Amino acid sequence: MIELTDIAYVRTGVADLDKAVSFATTMVGLELAPPTEADVAVAHLRADGRHHCLALVQGRSGVISSGFTVADEDALAAAEAELEQAGYAVTRGDAAAARSRRVRSFIGFDDPFGNCLELVCQQETITRPVAFTRHAGITEFGHLCLDAPDVHEAYRFWSSHFNARVSDWIGDAACLLRIDPVHHKLAVFRGDGPGLCHMNFQVATIDDVFRNWHFLVDRGIEIEMGPGRHPQSTAVFLYFLGPEGFTYEYSHGVRRIEDEASWRPRTFDPDEVGSIDMWLGPVRRVSSQPQLMDTGE
Repeated sequence: MIELTDIAYVRTGVADLDKAVSFATTMVGLELAPPTEADVAVAHLRADGRHHCLALVQGRSGVISSGFTVADEDALAAAEAELEQAGYAVTRGDAAAARSRRVRSFIGFDDPFGNCLELVCQQETITRPVAFTRHAGITEFGHLCLDAPDVHEAYRFWSSHFNARVSDWIGDAACLLRIDPVHHKLAVFRGDGPGLCHMNFQVATIDDVFRNWHFLVDRGIEIEMGPGRHPQSTAVFLYFLGPEGFTYEYSHGVRRIEDEASWRPRTFDPDEVGSIDMWLGPVRRVSSQPQLMDTGE
């Protein structure tokens, strides 16, 4: 069993790097990390103590990989061996690729649906406060959401190879998974193919959610869903669309599952009124960015 300790980053390709960086800083509020000579056509965006949680890579538009942390080099080597034994083709990242990700070492592999995943160790931490470009109230990179044609098969993959536990189901439409007490650090939504459904940032207060809503609406940014409250995680949410089909989410008040022994996953019918938004607002399937194949990374 491979023990994931946290989510690490999302790495995504963008055809217009300047536009994507401008949106991530001026609209989302993230800090642009100072570039180095090694960061050719890559922009690193920061939201918390990680060096970065979002890497924008100049090139074809689409998600490149989603990263998760393991404890150390030994855990990474053990994960590599376990995945290879299970029949997955695993690639070791070279020193330059690891440097671009600000990790000591990493491996890459595809899940059964074609999502490119990376396991990393020793992700860099920065101690100084984040220099947010606007006051959005962001406290951390909260979770990421992948697409798969069958969320039950996705659950079998994550629960059989990793320490992921299902917190709740949304019928056959979504599986919400935790790797620590947070209700979900990973979600898998039903989609036609592999891709990234959205990237979440936690904010400090419910007021931040509503202030961000007004800020984005005033600037003509497409709100995909919200403000609302998810009954599964209890989080107040706001989904909005960035350049090149990349969906961002702000949320506040996510449930924590501290008593593992007593928690029982629930199933919500996505067609039932209130099953997605307790406040009964309009709901829709947010945009996904497709998984890039053969990125050369």
